[in-house]
Amino acid sequence: MKNTLEINNTLFDKIFRDSDGKIVIAQMPNLPLIVWIVASLLQLVLTTGKISTGLDALAFGSLFTWAWEELFQGVNYFRRALGLGVLIGVMALRIQ
Repeated sequence: MKNTLEINNTLFDKIFRDSDGKIVIAQMPNLPLIVWIVASLLQLVLTTGKISTGLDALAFGSLFTWAWEELFQGVNYFRRALGLGVLIGVMALRIQ
């Protein structure tokens, strides 16, 4: 039987396990992700005007914040890579 130190030494474990040894791929949405979802859904209804522009800024800012938090505080390498990918994607869509 492997002890905890041996489990944490494999590449799979470093990428997908958190500090408690649990495999973490998805988590419950945190506040920035919830704000992004709500703002994005409201943009589908309110498509023009200053409110739409404000919702766009709010959606961008909250998704950027979520990605930044994942990149630097993600529970494993997978979550950090996910944050980096979303951060790059958000920025790429903005500069088009």
